[in-house]
Amino acid sequence: MNNFSKLLTEIAAAWSKNSVQYLTGAGRTILLAVVATAIGCVIGFICGVLQTIPVEKHDNPVKKVFLTVLRAVIRIYVEVFRGTPMIIQAVFIYFGIPYLFGNTARMDINFASYLVVSINTGAYMAETVRGGILSIDPGQTEGAKAIGMNHLQTMLYVIIPQTVKNIIPQIGNNLIVNIKDTSVMFIIGYTELFAVHKGVVGSTYLYFPSATIEMAMYLCMTVVCSVILRLWEKKLDGPENFDVTTGDSLAHTSGMTTYVKKRGKEAES
Repeated sequence: MNNFSKLLTEIAAAWSKNSVQYLTGAGRTILLAVVATAIGCVIGFICGVLQTIPVEKHDNPVKKVFLTVLRAVIRIYVEVFRGTPMIIQAVFIYFGIPYLFGNTARMDINFASYLVVSINTGAYMAETVRGGILSIDPGQTEGAKAIGMNHLQTMLYVIIPQTVKNIIPQIGNNLIVNIKDTSVMFIIGYTELFAVHKGVVGSTYLYFPSATIEMAMYLCMTVVCSVILRLWEKKLDGPENFDVTTGDSLAHTSGMTTYVKKRGKEAES
């Protein structure tokens, strides 16, 4: 019990002296995770859509060659960034590019951090989007074509809205993973939450109390994001039961439900 009381005292001491740094680090962490996840989703959607463009036998040979090369490039990008640790990617981009092309090619630390997390997320999202598009019933595409939609219109108005709804859980997973994985950006000098922890430990030697504070803050951020994403998912699902809105007084005799929004005394009657 004495050890537990000592821990609480040290946690309170670490927080009272460094609360501003902790909160600033948490803010930088959540900002990096949210912005990079959003950019990664855009990259993933572009790559996913490009990978699912249909190729017909009667298509122009130039189109076939172009799509083949493009898909090969996307495949390489996805495999490289999914198959290597983010911390190595950060080192390669921030330190490797100046090494190969000179110091004039060195990036700003903030820009490099956002770039690494974004393209890493994009690689994962590319496969998620591709799978989401392919999971949509082919009848949806056939129906769109039957009413005169081209491929672009079909993707924008029919396929992608359904794909977004289906992959929201995976988007949420990527966001939560990014909140935690942004901690590796300390390797290139980005001062996020974990970097604050290292600074506090270096000045106070309160390693475990500071780690406890960090764990609690990471947990709070991920839980809040999970709740928000679940609410978004629930909103997109819509109501459980849908009523057909119609003014036809005989609609109920054919099994249709008449729903007319009324106000005041009309609603009561």
